[in-house]
Amino acid sequence: MPHTLDADAVRTWCGLALDALGRARADIDAINVYPVADGDTGTNLYLTVESAARAVDAAFDGHATSAAASRPTLADVVRAMAHGALIGARGNSGTILAQLLRGMADVLADGTPDGNPGAGEAVGNPGAGEADGLRRALRRAVDLAYLAVAHPVEGTVLTVAVAAAESAERATGDVATVARAAYEGARAALQATPGQLDVLARAGVVDAGGYGLVTVLGGLAQALSGEAPTALAPARPGRDALAPTGTGGQDLAGCSADGAPDGGPAFEVIYLLEADDTAVTALRERLDALGDSLVVVGGDGLWNVHVHVDDAGAAVEAGIQAGRPYRIRITHFDGAAVRKAGSGGPDRPSPAIVLPDQSGAQAPTGGPRNERAPRAVVAVVPGDGLAALCAEAGATAVATRPGEPPASGELVDAVRRAHAREVVLLPNDTELHHTAAAAAAQARAEGVRAAVIPTRSAVQGIAALAVHEPGRSFDEDVVAMTSAAGATRYAELAVAERQSWTMAGVCQAGDVLGMIDGDVAVIGSELAATAETVLDRMLASGGEMVTLVLGADLPDEVAERLERHVREGHFAVDTVVYRGGQSTAPLIIGIE
Repeated sequence: MPHTLDADAVRTWCGLALDALGRARADIDAINVYPVADGDTGTNLYLTVESAARAVDAAFDGHATSAAASRPTLADVVRAMAHGALIGARGNSGTILAQLLRGMADVLADGTPDGNPGAGEAVGNPGAGEADGLRRALRRAVDLAYLAVAHPVEGTVLTVAVAAAESAERATGDVATVARAAYEGARAALQATPGQLDVLARAGVVDAGGYGLVTVLGGLAQALSGEAPTALAPARPGRDALAPTGTGGQDLAGCSADGAPDGGPAFEVIYLLEADDTAVTALRERLDALGDSLVVVGGDGLWNVHVHVDDAGAAVEAGIQAGRPYRIRITHFDGAAVRKAGSGGPDRPSPAIVLPDQSGAQAPTGGPRNERAPRAVVAVVPGDGLAALCAEAGATAVATRPGEPPASGELVDAVRRAHAREVVLLPNDTELHHTAAAAAAQARAEGVRAAVIPTRSAVQGIAALAVHEPGRSFDEDVVAMTSAAGATRYAELAVAERQSWTMAGVCQAGDVLGMIDGDVAVIGSELAATAETVLDRMLASGGEMVTLVLGADLPDEVAERLERHVREGHFAVDTVVYRGGQSTAPLIIGIE
């Protein structure tokens, strides 16, 4: 039955779109010939929507666990969806999709106090406002997407988005009818893309990014109508199969150079960027001169930058000059693009690219495709300092930010960057155990032996990494790392945001909370004194080593005071201090 356009509908939409992209991912990858025939558009779109869906789930979870146990509004959820897509956007099409979702969120979040669009509401026709809101949202999405792309090309996902918006504007009826019209218009436009772009016509395929957008719009139509949309027409005009097969597969292979012709850019560079609007305007001009396929999406100080270039370092340097780039990803294209980069041909391995992250650590982002390392460790950490520490120890770090937990796709990306036959994953957060397990399952499907050590804190990850020994057998190494993590108790200091009941009593807003093994054990008024109490309680049951991980704004004087407290009150206990840089907790403590 039809569904109103509310927070629950958006959550359902994200789930349906993710499921549909999961089923279509291989087919979309197979027809990916533009702008580069690197066969990853379906995967990139899936990872982008996965990040959006996780953000929407987090919005619901956050309201459910609040003191009022409220439910999120439509505005809450569409903003979360757009933000999740922005931080998780992958590839050219994923970045454009993130901007399309941002445009929709701009309109859908600007509605009545309960978060539902109210423009056009009519007496006796309560659904008119929702339908009009969706029409305006789709139009805003198209306008923002065209502004984000430096040189728009017809016959791509942009063309499909325009058709969706125009069909929605012509449709009359409720919001479900408008959504179905948008889907049908996009579906028809998709079939016309080979006639608009020569590379698609020569390959005998429709645009891969457009195919992905139609899939996403199908999820929206189903979420609002309760009925599955009409199946997509063949991706190859006049044929019955979506994926390229037989002679069609030969067509694709033969035209791979159309996506990255000789003389085309050799690298795809993507990063998130914290910068103001003026700096981003200058960045667009500089990157446009460096390469092509430039897409810069976002706003309000946070941007996702995507570009194809020969000089990857220059693209990153441009980001550093504009603001603070992070989550930097560089992909070396295959085929003709490799020849342009001077590798000598598509069969030779691409050179390793080593980029300094903002902490100064060296993070390899590529390497010889035919030479895997024996074993690697992938660790999720909450700060740049911890990421640098893990990198120094030889691990591949995935740095998180407040409210932005990594999706399984991001961990899979890290496993691929590690480029090893065996991988150990350290989630370092109870909430990420399922995510890490999903990433490990995907890694195994790709031929990598993978194991997850259920670490619950960064200090447990540090302890596991300290005993990691690649020379041991895989099983022995996993057992040793698991034992070290399990023998490490952990605590965090946090500041209460509101009055609340805890295991240690009632806390007030501004109180310092000392949480031991996940439970509030101490309530204090001053951070250093509360930390001393936490240390005394933990060391009362024994311990040989104290690890202090300092947050981004914690003064060194606090660490010195705590070191002195341990030295004077607990004989033969050593203390090690790391500047973690995390903003989630002022102080993390580990006791081994």
